[in-house]
Formats: sequence, structure tokens, C-alpha cells
Amino acid sequence: MQAEEREKLLQRLRRIEGQVRGLQRMLSEEQYCVDILVQIAAVRAALDQVGLAVFQNHSRQCIQQALDEEKGPEAMEQLMQALNRFIK
Repeated sequence: MQAEEREKLLQRLRRIEGQVRGLQRMLSEEQYCVDILVQIAAVRAALDQVGLAVFQNHSRQCIQQALDEEKGPEAMEQLMQALNRFIK
């Protein structure tokens, strides 16, 4: 993963961390449950975007490297397992 991409993902994760702290605060302040659920959905969506970016990076860079090293079938199996875990 390139340094610029890594930094963007780290920034996203820091934002998500802030959202989670906000959720903790909302719960401790006993805010309206629907508002909390909306924020949980937002955190999930943000994490999904980070996961998708990591998956895309892996698909482009790591799979190409595996193909170059003639390890394509093993890399594809690993990719499919990772995708399965990600989408569940």
C-alpha cells in the first residue's frame, strides 16, 4: 500500500474512532435510541468503506505480485476467503 493511501485510511479510521467515542457519550447521556442507531449505521458504513479500500488495494497489488511469482491459485483462494469474511 502506498504511503498516501495508508495515510488517507488512517485519517478515516481516526474519524471513525471519534464517531465511536461519540456513540459512547450518547449512550452515557441516555440520548434517543433512534439517534444512536443512526450513528451506529454511520460507523458501520464508514468501516465498510475502509474495508473496501483495503480489499481493493490487496486485489490490485498483492494478487499481481502473487501472479508474478506464479502463486496465483493460492492468492485467489486467500482473496476469496478474505472477501467472504468481509461481506459477512
